[in-house]
Amino acid sequence: QLQLVESGGGLVQPGGSLRLSCAASGFTLDSYGTAWFRQAPGKEREGVSCFSSDGSISYADSVKGRFTISRDNAKNTVFLQMSSLKPEDTGVYYCAATPFEVAGTAGLRYDYDFWGQGTQVTVSS
Repeated sequence: QLQLVESGGGLVQPGGSLRLSCAASGFTLDSYGTAWFRQAPGKEREGVSCFSSDGSISYADSVKGRFTISRDNAKNTVFLQMSSLKPEDTGVYYCAATPFEVAGTAGLRYDYDFWGQGTQVTVSS
């Protein structure tokens, strides 16, 4: 059974950092396109960062220079390191994966096949 499980969310003050993890089971992440999305209350879900099928990385303009996506193939886990957090980064963060080819920034808008349950990130003083 293919499964994605996120962890690492929480409450953090503005300017702080968090690292989210997305552990995969039932498939090998490095052969899939993977991404992080987020959804704030009352807003549409938006792509935050992604690994394309060729391994290239893309970021939403709103997080460039602050967020870093990475992958540990031995642990079959994708990470999202978030720094200089702002209140507008608040939301539920989801990881997603697809076995199909996804190229470049299209990965930030792709309709992924597999989704985790999400982890809440709240940035507030």
